[in-house]
Amino acid sequence: MTSTKLPFDALLVLSFGGPEGPEDVRPFMENVTRGRGIPPERLDEVSQHYYFFDGISPLNRLNREIIDQLQVALPELPIFFGNRNWHPFGTEAAEAIARAGHRNVAVFATSAWGGYSGCRQYDEDLAALRQHLAEQNLPEVTFTKLRQFFDHPLFVETSAALIEEAYQEIGTDKARLVFTAHSIPIAADEASGTPDDGPLYSTQVAEASRLIADHLGIADYDLVWQSRSGAPHIPWLEPDIVDHATALSEQGVTDIVVYPVGFISDHIEVVWDLDTELKQAADELGIRVVRAKTVGPTPEFTKLVVELLTEHAGAEPRSLGNVPVKGCTVNGAPCAENCCVPARRR
Repeated sequence: MTSTKLPFDALLVLSFGGPEGPEDVRPFMENVTRGRGIPPERLDEVSQHYYFFDGISPLNRLNREIIDQLQVALPELPIFFGNRNWHPFGTEAAEAIARAGHRNVAVFATSAWGGYSGCRQYDEDLAALRQHLAEQNLPEVTFTKLRQFFDHPLFVETSAALIEEAYQEIGTDKARLVFTAHSIPIAADEASGTPDDGPLYSTQVAEASRLIADHLGIADYDLVWQSRSGAPHIPWLEPDIVDHATALSEQGVTDIVVYPVGFISDHIEVVWDLDTELKQAADELGIRVVRAKTVGPTPEFTKLVVELLTEHAGAEPRSLGNVPVKGCTVNGAPCAENCCVPARRR
């Protein structure tokens, strides 16, 4: 796909991870929540979402599909896969990279957003990989994380095309358009940017939604949140998607198109919270909901990742919005010391 000479000798796709069988679920959940003081009964509750799908999260499979498409587009660039919370772990990928002789590696983190878990925590993961290589007496590897892409033209245009497909499926242009993304505690959102930027995560999600809606010519739409967890007394971004669907039904809305703008793949939060819980609630309310597909499997998304790589060979970065784009330590704007920090526990 590209004849541009890239300044990297490998690419690491770094993601969250997910269980691939019933026996994986509980240890995976313990990895995700380690050090956070989550009670066992809450782990049991969330684990049921995975057991509903035979203990398998689709995330690893979907990431491997993205990697396969990238490998076709970049046949000369070795591509590795690592996760934060489950096999293949990032440490496993880092060892394979170092042993194969690669020393200058681009990293595509499967998140479009700022904030701690979507941005800075991946930086911490990479620092841990460097430390792991040193402890294993393996050669040092330079990891360069690619920038956030929430307002990249290919993300916006492809998202709009997928929403148009959903409108065709529902069969009416009067359906209410609802964007949804993973909720986080309000304190974490406030900590996701600098004092100058404000809450970077929710602002970026809102900007992406605005750009996509503008591309569609839709002026009136909603942005809501999903997948809340944690203690009930801690305020999270609202409204919740199911609560919002109920409110829309009470207002006489009968048709809703939902676009999970916060997710690049149909992983567990999409197939459970939207395709299962929301669908069940919609059936009970007597409303129709069509959930638009996510961008990850599309050829355009592959082109987007390639463009992020070619920026490091001198290509002009493409961004449509006015909200800060960060996350890259080479030719993008790195996170400031007080940006994307974890929120203090209350």
